[in-house]
Amino acid sequence: MSEITNFQGQTVSAETDVPADAQVAALIRSVGERVRRARELKGLPRRVVSELSGVSPRYLAQLEAGEGNISIGLLKRVAIALDHRIEWLVSEEDPWTSEVLKVADLYRASPAAVRARVLDLLEPEPPERLRARRICLIGLRGAGKSTLGALAGQRLGAPFVELNREIEDHVGMAVTEVMALYGQEGYRRLEAQAIDRIIATHDSLILAVAGGIVAEPDTYKTLLSRFHTIWIKAAPDEHMSRVRAQGDTRPMAGNPEAMEQLKSILQSRVTLYQRAEAMLDTSGKPLETSVQELLDLIRAHGFLDLG
Repeated sequence: MSEITNFQGQTVSAETDVPADAQVAALIRSVGERVRRARELKGLPRRVVSELSGVSPRYLAQLEAGEGNISIGLLKRVAIALDHRIEWLVSEEDPWTSEVLKVADLYRASPAAVRARVLDLLEPEPPERLRARRICLIGLRGAGKSTLGALAGQRLGAPFVELNREIEDHVGMAVTEVMALYGQEGYRRLEAQAIDRIIATHDSLILAVAGGIVAEPDTYKTLLSRFHTIWIKAAPDEHMSRVRAQGDTRPMAGNPEAMEQLKSILQSRVTLYQRAEAMLDTSGKPLETSVQELLDLIRAHGFLDLG
């Protein structure tokens, strides 16, 4: 139900079953009372408002008494003289108690950056549009993210990017050097910056990220909100064998408990990986089967369709 509240605390119904003439009369009374109250609060004699607005004192008196059916043009002059916006006088909200009008005034007085943030909070874009056609493959090292991502990108005509390669190209050094020079914290900062660059420059791509990125709350939140995420999953022994097949013996070198550690890491991240929109288990499957299943999954979820 739409209502008009006057300064005596009375509420006037503005529903369609109320005669139009009665609604107009109620609005005129409400406007007149607001004009009078605003003038008195500012300590302005009616004569001064008349001089500022060009509206005669006699007509202002009629308006404040709820007897003057003032034109929009004249009401605009009165609003300016009282240093108020015209909608403040005719709004169905009580201007002295309404949070809506207060927020509107604060919004108008705010810098553009603040107004943009307010709009994002009040009217965020649909998740599908924010994610665009960006796909991110997550999962432990050795799951097959890079291999599957590159092949899927070729067949779908979408760019494929490895996040670590993007970092290396940007800073001009290998990730191992980045870690040695900046440490884990520095690497994570570069990782977050690289994701921001990718979001700004790509509306469509397949991205493969390092397995531990899901443990960085802010960065992972960005991935989940700005990418269609797919967990590429495999059995622990396959993770290990694939890494070793790539020539990386670090997981097993001098560490007989490497497999148990890998299982522990995987277990600790399961709930994080499960936040992805989709999951593909590559355990025990030929590469071509996994590629086809990834393509089918992407098409079935419409990840390359713009929402």
